Amino acid sequence: MMNKRLSAEARAGVLGMLCNMLLAAGKIAAGAVTGLLSVMTDGINNLSDCGSSLVALISFRVANKPADREHPYGHRRAEYVATMCIAFLVLVLAVEFVRESAEKLIAGERDASAWWVYLVLGISVLVKAGMFFGYRAVAKRTDADPLRAAATDSACDCIATLAVLAGALVSQFTGFAADGWAGILVSLFIGWQGVKLLSEASSKLLGQAPDAALIARIRAILAEGEGVLGVHDLRVYGFGKGVTFATAHAEMDASLPALTSHAVLDGLERRVLAETGVSLTLHLDPVVSDDAEAKELEARLRAAVEGSVEGLNIHDFRLVRGRTKKAVFEAGIPFDCPVSDGQVRTDLERAVRILGDYEPSVTVERE
Repeated sequence: MMNKRLSAEARAGVLGMLCNMLLAAGKIAAGAVTGLLSVMTDGINNLSDCGSSLVALISFRVANKPADREHPYGHRRAEYVATMCIAFLVLVLAVEFVRESAEKLIAGERDASAWWVYLVLGISVLVKAGMFFGYRAVAKRTDADPLRAAATDSACDCIATLAVLAGALVSQFTGFAADGWAGILVSLFIGWQGVKLLSEASSKLLGQAPDAALIARIRAILAEGEGVLGVHDLRVYGFGKGVTFATAHAEMDASLPALTSHAVLDGLERRVLAETGVSLTLHLDPVVSDDAEAKELEARLRAAVEGSVEGLNIHDFRLVRGRTKKAVFEAGIPFDCPVSDGQVRTDLERAVRILGDYEPSVTVERE
């Protein structure tokens, strides 16, 4: 299945590279003969797309290498690195195109175009439209992010070429130096694409938040586990397409035999892997259900701090008895909570001490 996926991606990449090479040759030649900088700029953009396709092809090969000693989680993130390289190349080209177009505007140069220039640009629009639909179809079938990016890039190239075509027509029939302005417009458009690619790739490489639907699905599966009283501290780690790991704490009655609890959690891990493709590791949090004092203190604490911090989630609450009674629990707060972790901890510790002769032990986590 993986070989078929890679083969489809490779074929799409090679075909796209050939199309971009032909378009680049035609536009660069047309721009050199007529002096239309925007046409040449659009051609060089297609030439950069060839380099982008080559980098993508290499990344497909590297990303599909099996895990090894140095990379135990595989090489799937190579696609993100390749995308960032492509983005940097696009941004450098965009800056250079803006500079050349501005120089042409300042010099007040006007260039005449020929009918065959419009033919080249028209063919380019049709070819890029075909590449958009082709890339999108293969991306849907193989779930390949680089091909989705290539489809978006092809659609944007259509718009950019239409802007160049409009600039050439305006320059020829009105005498207004629209070519330079069209060149700047195309350059800014290319730069925007580069920034978008860089932002998306860097976000994934840095550890982008997992899909909310995936989180909800995992929680729903765990909630259906026999004897599972609650789930918290669910964390998902992505290492590229199809390589996802997760950890979570599952609360179960402490009176259950250890083998019984382990069997339930083991079954849940297998089910999550089968239904979502996520390799999940569960940690057992035993809950003492018959500790009336702990239950009462937890209920009083929840009532005391209700509304103090939006999204506050108190869990894994237990009393550890010794010379002093220690109230041990965790407090989850949203990532966008404006209150600092230290302040939340201090407020909860103060609330516990007010409620009785207890020594609080609070762990605050963003979730």
